[in-house]
Amino acid sequence: MARSARPAAPDALPVSTSLPELRAALLRRARLRLLPRADGAVADLLAEAVYLERRRFAESRGGLSPEDSVERGQIEEAARAVHRGRAEQETALLGLVGAYAGQIHNTFSPRTYRFATSVLPSGLSRILTAADPGRGRGAAADGAGAGWFGGHVDPLQRVHIRGDVALLQRLARTHTLILTPTHLSNMDSPLIGYALHAAGLPPFIYGAGLNLFSNPVMAFFMSRLGAYTVDRRKRHQLYKDTLKDYSTEAIGSGHHSLFFPGGTRARSGEVEIDVKKGLLGTGLIAWQEALRAEAAGGAPARDVLVVPCALSYAMVLEAETLIEDALKESGQRRYIISDDEFSDSRSVASFTRQILALDASVIVHFGAPLDLFGNPVDEQGRSLGRGGGLLDRRAYVLDREGQLVEDAQRDRVYTEALSGALVRAWHRDNTVMETHLVAYAAWRLLVAESPRRSTWERMFLSEDERLLPRAALAEAVGRLREALDAKVAAGALRSHLPSGADPTEATLRLALDRFSRFHSQPAVAEVGGGRVRVAPRLALYYGNRLAHAGLGDVPLSAPAVGARPAESP
Repeated sequence: MARSARPAAPDALPVSTSLPELRAALLRRARLRLLPRADGAVADLLAEAVYLERRRFAESRGGLSPEDSVERGQIEEAARAVHRGRAEQETALLGLVGAYAGQIHNTFSPRTYRFATSVLPSGLSRILTAADPGRGRGAAADGAGAGWFGGHVDPLQRVHIRGDVALLQRLARTHTLILTPTHLSNMDSPLIGYALHAAGLPPFIYGAGLNLFSNPVMAFFMSRLGAYTVDRRKRHQLYKDTLKDYSTEAIGSGHHSLFFPGGTRARSGEVEIDVKKGLLGTGLIAWQEALRAEAAGGAPARDVLVVPCALSYAMVLEAETLIEDALKESGQRRYIISDDEFSDSRSVASFTRQILALDASVIVHFGAPLDLFGNPVDEQGRSLGRGGGLLDRRAYVLDREGQLVEDAQRDRVYTEALSGALVRAWHRDNTVMETHLVAYAAWRLLVAESPRRSTWERMFLSEDERLLPRAALAEAVGRLREALDAKVAAGALRSHLPSGADPTEATLRLALDRFSRFHSQPAVAEVGGGRVRVAPRLALYYGNRLAHAGLGDVPLSAPAVGARPAESP
């Protein structure tokens, strides 16, 4: 991608929707869902909200926030309505929907967007690569001279944007796009926001977890740059339905949208293999509503396309906390981590300085767009079949007379097909970096050295048991690299690995350097005497980026001379 990308055109900015308009739209949708329901179903929906919210309030650490205290009063009013008539139940339920609309919605500010995008590149280079604002001047780790007010590090040298950006620019003018990235870090949202701007794409609205609004500076900008608030503590169906209605309304209004179909950050570091289909299905709902409006004499329906996006980081700020959480028993896993490394602003600044001091430390790969059924599309956004021929995607939802056929079960099957296509695209577009490859090789060698131990037991290996011969690690990296290069050549995945006269040694040296820069205990560290020390947790986390790359059968060393072949299991 050219480093001087055009800025988004002013007419591509999202339409600012007022809260009263948005609340009215969500209440209308809620009424449409409520009217066909039996009395018992309405009471059950309300009772579930009361039960789960009461439990959340009781389990709240450090007491309730002022907002929670207000909401608690609404929940208690809803609790009383459960035992009353249908009219009172609907009133209480719609009252909660109206309250949730106010919590979710943030008004996009074109003025703030223009300001933020005008200062973002220089802000990233001057602020985020400064060694210490308090000292007045600093230097980047690679000697690029990124001082507080002096020197400059172009973020586009650090954040590589890949994919057919020109195609996406064209499609964004005529279609509504849904961007669906993999999710590794709390840095993902601002990173993608920057990548969209740098790629000359218009801004997208996106859901951001409530915990990310705790920083007042971030909250100010996020709430005006297209972020709407998602409170993942609320797990009852009424809130989920309201959130889906919000997404449907936004997409139907022509807002380009971004959400992470994998849900929360990938705790294990793996590329996602599962998709949460709730928000993903809202694109199909919005498109069908547009078709219905078109048939009734309205404007032509604007088509909706889905763009997979694979993120790759050389280093991840929250890696230690995330893998620790992944290793816990699933029943004890925390759904929301509010006290990880990202909660410490100094850690964020330190990490960002160091990660931006590395060349090509982050890769954002915009994948080939898909239709709402998982089919590829051509340069005009038309759906393509397996043989490359054109498909009439309206035939998926219209009958022979051109009338829309409503079928929730059919739509779930379609969204399932789209989910599968997204997972395949994420794995194909996953970019392997040197830290991933070296960590994967180190973890495989640890497993080979302790074959009878479980993954959890390997976390507690002694210092001596964590030592590996550097030569053995180098050989393993070389053998894996050969297999990896073959898969890249076949289009099965992507890589950004060093080349040259000795690519294996270059890969190993670069990974060791990067691992040494941030984490208190590097995933792999050179300790002298021809040995390296492995930190099992971090080696597992970074190596998991290759967990589904099909390298599990690659031998890590040459068989000994005269050795008998292993017997088949």
